[in-house]
Amino acid sequence: MAIPTHSQYIIIGAGIHGLSTAWHLAQELKQKKTGSGKDILVIDKTAIGAGASGIACGIIRNNYFQPAMRELMAHSVRAWEEDTESYGFHPVGYMQISPESMHEDVTQIYQQQKNIGYESTFIEGEKDCLNYMRENIFDDWHAKGITSILHEKKGGYANQMKSLYRLADKAEALGVRILTGVSVTGFKTDKDSVTAVQTSKGDIQCDWVIAGPGPWAKGLWDMLGLPNEVDIMGPDGILHSGNQMWTYLCLVEGTLGVDPAYAMNNRGEMPPVIHVDSEAPLYSSEDGSLITDEMWGIYYKPDFNFGGVQGGAAPYTVTGDVKVDPYGINSPDFTVTPEFVHMWTSALAHCQKRYEDQYRMYKNEPSGGLGCFTPDSFPIFDTMKQNCYFILDSNHGYKMIGVGKLVAKEVLGEKQALLEPFRFTRYQKGELHPVSHSPFPWS
Repeated sequence: MAIPTHSQYIIIGAGIHGLSTAWHLAQELKQKKTGSGKDILVIDKTAIGAGASGIACGIIRNNYFQPAMRELMAHSVRAWEEDTESYGFHPVGYMQISPESMHEDVTQIYQQQKNIGYESTFIEGEKDCLNYMRENIFDDWHAKGITSILHEKKGGYANQMKSLYRLADKAEALGVRILTGVSVTGFKTDKDSVTAVQTSKGDIQCDWVIAGPGPWAKGLWDMLGLPNEVDIMGPDGILHSGNQMWTYLCLVEGTLGVDPAYAMNNRGEMPPVIHVDSEAPLYSSEDGSLITDEMWGIYYKPDFNFGGVQGGAAPYTVTGDVKVDPYGINSPDFTVTPEFVHMWTSALAHCQKRYEDQYRMYKNEPSGGLGCFTPDSFPIFDTMKQNCYFILDSNHGYKMIGVGKLVAKEVLGEKQALLEPFRFTRYQKGELHPVSHSPFPWS
């Protein structure tokens, strides 16, 4: 397909946000009779799903301590449910399993879920939690120190590439063009608007740019000359300057190479996605040595797409000169380490007896990738330079399939209440999202 010299709407990135936005924008233009999918061009420097969306664990949940995130995720879960089979969505549910230090946080999440009509069950007390897990989920459950369980009946996980290609098919059916192998090299601007996207294949004039760059967020941000430091109004009412705009975290995930059927629940069925945060000392399932006596967390699920039990642990901060490319499993720097494998397989054994001697089954293959995080680790959905809409997901991305529908409406002039709490101006205004006690930066 020839590279056009003009497109009314250019969408950068063929991941979950770019493809969802393209499809929904084409629908909106058709419905309003103000254009069509032929007015939309999606460009990606590599291929559909070549970034974070394509290597995502695929977990879909509502479990957030922040009310704005819970409402936004309830919206996205409904979007997943609209095309379950074609998206490869497995609505098995999700469980947040927590120690006493998180009890109050999880209680608030449960109350908010009730308020917005999101179905979940809440179990409190160490004895009741142990009984609930053994009687309803896994009879070999033996994690210590768990005093609350939030069992979300919706959510689950999805097959990343299946869902991405489904979105691409929907967009192309409405006339959207998707061009891969096209790198963005810069922007042409006139006063405070973008007039053209400069690419490796030539300049493309445009009326709107919508960027869903994932880990490449900082690169596009810099191309537009936007600030790499941000002022943040603290709870003390003082404006604190010099805060770093972007932080890179290495995401650590892997797969235990057992038959996924090995991980089924008491009824021989797919269990919910399991997320455990714990304050109990974690000992090695290999030699009994102490791995950590500080708070830790893992998540896991049987997944036939990954061919085993797949999951991960809390990411770690990357400092210094960060090279995003090559990305994912092709990166020489940012894939999982033996330390992660030791910790994660031992944590599985800490939770369930069946995994006590399964560390040998870990798939020794590259996995993991980089995430580009905002100052508060939550998304920014906002227009910069008047006609450049940024979807900066701060690594919350894949599960948020419904954001594209909201962004499409905003680009066409309809402000969306669900996105209001995620404007860039929240930092200077001090309208920050509350912080939980979880060891994960996205909870």
